[in-house]
Amino acid sequence: MNIIRKRSWELPESMATPEHVFLNRRAVLAGMAGTGAILAGLGGMRPAFAEEDPSAGLYPAPRNEAFKLDREITPERLTSRYNNFYEFGSHKQIAEAAQALKIRPWEVVIDGLCDNPQTIGIDDLLKKVQLEERLYRHRCVEAWSMAVPWTGFALADLVRLAGPKAEAKYLRMETFLDPDTASGQRATWYPWPYVEGVTLAEATNELAFLVTGVYGKPLAKQYGAPLRLALPWKYGFKSIKSIVRFSFTDERPVSFWEEIQSAEYGFWANVNPEVPHPRWSQAREQFLNDGSYRPTLLFNGYGEQVADLYKGMEGERLYL
Repeated sequence: MNIIRKRSWELPESMATPEHVFLNRRAVLAGMAGTGAILAGLGGMRPAFAEEDPSAGLYPAPRNEAFKLDREITPERLTSRYNNFYEFGSHKQIAEAAQALKIRPWEVVIDGLCDNPQTIGIDDLLKKVQLEERLYRHRCVEAWSMAVPWTGFALADLVRLAGPKAEAKYLRMETFLDPDTASGQRATWYPWPYVEGVTLAEATNELAFLVTGVYGKPLAKQYGAPLRLALPWKYGFKSIKSIVRFSFTDERPVSFWEEIQSAEYGFWANVNPEVPHPRWSQAREQFLNDGSYRPTLLFNGYGEQVADLYKGMEGERLYL
């Protein structure tokens, strides 16, 4: 007799996001304020942007069935048109503007406290790793959520490639800096380039994932091509896009949003329904569908995989 035990983060199919509607930014903000969500139909929305990418032959990659969802994937034509990417603007409809991003040539610098510092082109990096597809939840700090079929490789593989020294405790990541291409980077009140950081324990956790593709093809630019991070137990702003540098350090990095407003966006940013954002509740989340809500789960439902990372850290503000 086979007994099937669902993981704690698997959701029922009834929670699936249908393809015919999406939630616009105003609706999200209204929902967070408790005033209800206003839904916008997809109408004549065009499909996701086609991507010319020399790595296209690597996709689709085999799916790793250890990372799956008990719900349907959020459709691409929803997620490809509803993106945060502040390098190209502070609104959600930045997909067209993001097409200005040049993703070849694209070099990644690995430096800091490591034995194998190097600068490597993205296509050469892809030759050193094994790509796989994983189905992950994505939970935005703005209290909306979706489910995405990311393709990529474990961040732990890059850590092993670098060979961090014993004194390295953190991994600092940095995105591109090109205000001529990315109009949002001309906003001088932001501390460009975008920076994020994790502990090495977090970086080598099985869930930490470097993304190079989505929906069975190379990553479209609005998602953060050609290389972004996915940390499904943390709020989405921790999953830095369009990465150009990985630096191993013994000092805790100050992230982009933490530098702007540390009282609202801290280093850890672990999903927790019990700790509200200073301006809205995190007790529930809203799917990109008809505006239906569900209770937020601790660590976005991935507690079995990550809770041990934070034992003995009760004094830390882990959820900001």
